[in-house]
Amino acid sequence: MIGWKAAALIAALAAAPRVHAGQFCDRPADLSATDQDRQLQVVAMARRALEASGASAALVSRSGTDLSRFQLLYSHAGLALKDSRNGPWSVRQLYYACNESRARLYDQGLAGFLLSAGNTAPIRLSIVTLPDEDGARLAQRALDNRLALALLSPRYSASAFAFSTRYQNCNQWVAELMGFAWAPAAEAHELDAPSRARAQRWLSELGYDPAPVVVRSHAVMFAAQFVPLIHTDDHPLDDLYAMRLRVSTPPALEAFAHRLAPRAQRIEFCAFAREVVVRRGWTPLDADCRPSGSDEVLPLAS
Repeated sequence: MIGWKAAALIAALAAAPRVHAGQFCDRPADLSATDQDRQLQVVAMARRALEASGASAALVSRSGTDLSRFQLLYSHAGLALKDSRNGPWSVRQLYYACNESRARLYDQGLAGFLLSAGNTAPIRLSIVTLPDEDGARLAQRALDNRLALALLSPRYSASAFAFSTRYQNCNQWVAELMGFAWAPAAEAHELDAPSRARAQRWLSELGYDPAPVVVRSHAVMFAAQFVPLIHTDDHPLDDLYAMRLRVSTPPALEAFAHRLAPRAQRIEFCAFAREVVVRRGWTPLDADCRPSGSDEVLPLAS
């Protein structure tokens, strides 16, 4: 018998035909066969790294919406789960379903996760593998459908404040799931009553403090009032006046994972022209993906 939980899950995880993690509902630019092939080669490299890691969960981030004006190279993150029911290393994530005007949870293969970025140059994919107990706890919570849905808000804002329940963006859902997974052991009795407020309280107790996104132009801040899916009414006035918005971003999630999961490992892939730069470590590649002496530079098959 299908109960209300199963019915809600089927509805929430349904693959909507037009879903995007960016701020707008425009269809991503069509990819040429060559571009798709390049992205799939990067995905194959990432899958090999995930399989070799011994982890059960990984934080994965990709480029997509151009946020370079805010000094951000990655826009969207999700959780790759080895034991996903959708297939090994499928990514559970929040997307905004444009045709429904609400946020949904979505399980997507790693290839679809990267391809949904559209035509980006260079192609960027970052994975943070979470082995041992840290990864197992996160995987368990991410695969708990009741919890995953309880932490989902239908009210989406790309600029959602990290410590307000008024709105939520794709990366904020991941942050709150991480907070619930890594909640202090002394408060384990509260895990049976999931809520966004409780997850945010644990995030604060665990020291989650996303670096502010700096808005360098008053015109940009003013114009945001008229852009769909961007809201600022959940942010503290002091932050608005300082034009420094505390928003969950992929770099903030990676920094949090790095601090709380000591054995976490970061691998970054950046593909351009006919090469992929692979960097292992916590210092990200710069905007032009210039390799250092310790990076791998691998050819892309033509």
